[in-house]
Amino acid sequence: MQYSNADILEMTEGVFFGEGNAQLPNSFMLMIDEISNISKEGGQFNKGELNACLQIRTNHWFFDCHFQGDPVMPGCLGVDALWQLLGVYLGWSGLQGKGRALGVGKVKFSGQIYPDAGSIGYKLDIKRIFKKPIPMGIADGVVIHNGKVIYEATDLKVGLINSK
Repeated sequence: MQYSNADILEMTEGVFFGEGNAQLPNSFMLMIDEISNISKEGGQFNKGELNACLQIRTNHWFFDCHFQGDPVMPGCLGVDALWQLLGVYLGWSGLQGKGRALGVGKVKFSGQIYPDAGSIGYKLDIKRIFKKPIPMGIADGVVIHNGKVIYEATDLKVGLINSK
């Protein structure tokens, strides 16, 4: 299954997966443009995978405020994108509640994203999905630029809470 940029923008409005369920942040914090693949099969652990991308624009807000005179994308935004995608995966799986990042095991940065990067890719490998006591997913993820993994995160955790 794939989701276009128009679908991604709908996911920011809070009704794509049903009212009160998973949604993406909007405006400045949205770190995803398209999802090219989402599946309950495949991936490193054969429990599901997700592939997505973000087109890097030279006028992204973070370049003006992260290292004056040396603009780079903050690494934490790449990790946040992976959490965002794990939340999408949970909503797509039919689990209910609003997504919240719960933690991450290890993070490694081995590259940087500059304003002329063009685009970056994301890949999530689903490790485990829990339905109780709260819906939660655990995944490993990477951020890819020019075919090279530049950020790695293990044991990303996202839970779904009932905010009613």
